[in-house]
Amino acid sequence: MNEPVFTQEPGIAGRYIYTSHDENEMLTGIRFQNDEHFNFAFDIMDELAKAHPKKRAMLHLSKSGRERFITFDDMMKYSNQTANYLEYLGIKRGDRVMLILKRHYQFWFIMLALHKIGAVAVPASFLLTRKDFEYRFQKGEISAVIASGEGTLTDEIDKAAKYYGKLTAKIIVNGTKDGWESYNRGIRYFSRIYERTYDAPGGDDPMLMFFTSGTTSYPKMVTHNYKYALGHYITARYWHGIKQDGIHFTISDTGWGKALWGKMYGQWLCEATVFTYDYSDFYAKEILAILQKYHITTFCAPPTVYRFLVHINMKEYDLSSLQNVTTAGEALNPEIFRRFKEATGLSIMEGYGQTESTLIIGNLAGMTPRPGSMGKPSPQYDVHLLRPNGEECGVRETGEICIRISEHRPNGLLTGYYGDDTHLEHTINNGYYHTGDTAYQDEDGFFWYVGRADDIIKSAGYRVGPFEIENEIMRLPYVLECAVTSIPDSIRGQAIKASIVLAEGTEGTDLLKKEIQKYLRGSLASYKRPKTIEFVKELPKTTSGKVRRAEIKESDWKAPQKSAEIKGEQQ
Repeated sequence: MNEPVFTQEPGIAGRYIYTSHDENEMLTGIRFQNDEHFNFAFDIMDELAKAHPKKRAMLHLSKSGRERFITFDDMMKYSNQTANYLEYLGIKRGDRVMLILKRHYQFWFIMLALHKIGAVAVPASFLLTRKDFEYRFQKGEISAVIASGEGTLTDEIDKAAKYYGKLTAKIIVNGTKDGWESYNRGIRYFSRIYERTYDAPGGDDPMLMFFTSGTTSYPKMVTHNYKYALGHYITARYWHGIKQDGIHFTISDTGWGKALWGKMYGQWLCEATVFTYDYSDFYAKEILAILQKYHITTFCAPPTVYRFLVHINMKEYDLSSLQNVTTAGEALNPEIFRRFKEATGLSIMEGYGQTESTLIIGNLAGMTPRPGSMGKPSPQYDVHLLRPNGEECGVRETGEICIRISEHRPNGLLTGYYGDDTHLEHTINNGYYHTGDTAYQDEDGFFWYVGRADDIIKSAGYRVGPFEIENEIMRLPYVLECAVTSIPDSIRGQAIKASIVLAEGTEGTDLLKKEIQKYLRGSLASYKRPKTIEFVKELPKTTSGKVRRAEIKESDWKAPQKSAEIKGEQQ
């Protein structure tokens, strides 16, 4: 058998990435080189600024309709200016800096600046509340916060920081507030030159941390090194289908890992333009109008977005610029696939990955997708389906999606869970990384998602674990027991349900449901709140006394009409 021939990828990415292809030009392998000291901010963005200073890196649209055309030269100069400003405020290499910036264009300047300094970026959602911040500050040993001035976000942060005492800096973007540094005003006084030193961060140094959603416990803190950015080349070029002259639009808040899948690393490795719309409320018709007006060439969104889009007459819009569309975050309903293709002629290319990784499985360039299938493994990862005993699964046998790392640790896979070696030992053992997700493989090598090995809920593109929600509900004095599970939802795919056993003497009324919902609005982010509350006499349990959430879920998913009849408050 002939050894594969690896060739240099086009453009600046070719300095670090070589790939192999079969006779049909399908991607079969990838190799990285010269990545020991790789730093995306210096080695990609600054180099692009030197080579193509006037080329558009980002087209940013504010919610008021203001357009900003940001070049690669702008990215270099403003990230340098930001790096000097942040260092002046005392932020240094190794500090963990939380960013809650929605889709503000400053997010990208700040991310690149942190990469240059060597401080670790910790993106977070705009939807978090005081309790969320309290946990995350402590768990992540956060040193500084950079937050949007919109809404009451900074108030929630101030409440959480009151008893934390370890924040060395609080920086507000697009606003002013007592006790906070103003980013917009502060950076004006700093140089746009920032020199790379001989010992600059890169390679295996920590670059980025994400909080997971949490399944059997509170969220974990996933750590990625500087090579993670290179790991997203396949995500962008071979899944999104991005080209140098293209403009890519991914729908995601910057607080979620998906933003860095689709709004930064891979796209700029491909030297394309990133389109960003800083909206507050989602309107499907508005998205279609944007696709038409700005001649978007590649588009990625969670399945929930496509569920909205297919209910609109898409033929009223000129979507001829679109060359490829993708989705990830949860399983895509084949009916949505069919209806979208009927309206546009485009197949939605599904993909699968995690906060801990880049694209693991996907419908890559050149593949003919099968509706409902995740696609095939990326050559970047050595993917196996394993039985609980560690043996390989047969064809159409459900097993856990695992990545073999005994011989090679791929760029893009996590380096650890900050402050949680025990969980790392649980997910990485016997030479494999265990995703916790299950699937089966058909005769032609396509993977089909089955479900989470634990109780994670995927609703409208968000991954939600039940434990944190249950803990909040259990704080109510009249709640004896509770279990949080998923139920079918025609828009979100899955919605959240709370099954509650009340203490003796408490009546389960509609008024009490409203009281619980009101309480949860003050303690949980909106995407974590149960859509449905059901009062039950008892919860199904194992012989050892553990609640069988799977049994509750199975009942609701087998009889969706039952779920629809359960009365509860809408989020």
